[in-house]
Amino acid sequence: MCILVNDEKPNKDLIIFKFKLISMKLYQNEKGLVKLIKSIPFKLEKEIQSIVENNLGEFFDLKLVKSEFSIKSFRIDTLCFDTTNKSFVIIEYKNSKNYSVIDQGYTYLSILLNNKSDFILEYNEHTNNNLRRDDVDWS
Repeated sequence: MCILVNDEKPNKDLIIFKFKLISMKLYQNEKGLVKLIKSIPFKLEKEIQSIVENNLGEFFDLKLVKSEFSIKSFRIDTLCFDTTNKSFVIIEYKNSKNYSVIDQGYTYLSILLNNKSDFILEYNEHTNNNLRRDDVDWS
């Protein structure tokens, strides 16, 4: 699988997310000829988090609610809201292989569904909007 970045001017600041589970090459179009874009891995999860949070709208069309959201004994890396689907989105960053990521996802889903008011309150306080429980698709 490959993605062709159609840009007439080479973009030296192009950010490439490298996922270990999918081997993917990225190419840039330079006047009809493609050139392989060199991948530079991130050293720290925080680097990935900062770039994603600063570009949530561009990457995913999401609105940032809170970075490092703590609830109960857990810390969610990035809490977002999808205004199109009216739902919360939790992003967890991993810079290494971690086989418990599925379990962590189910845990976060359980926390979300069992603490709806905390998520609504966090949204209202950090976005200066008034979201109600019925405004959210919890399914």
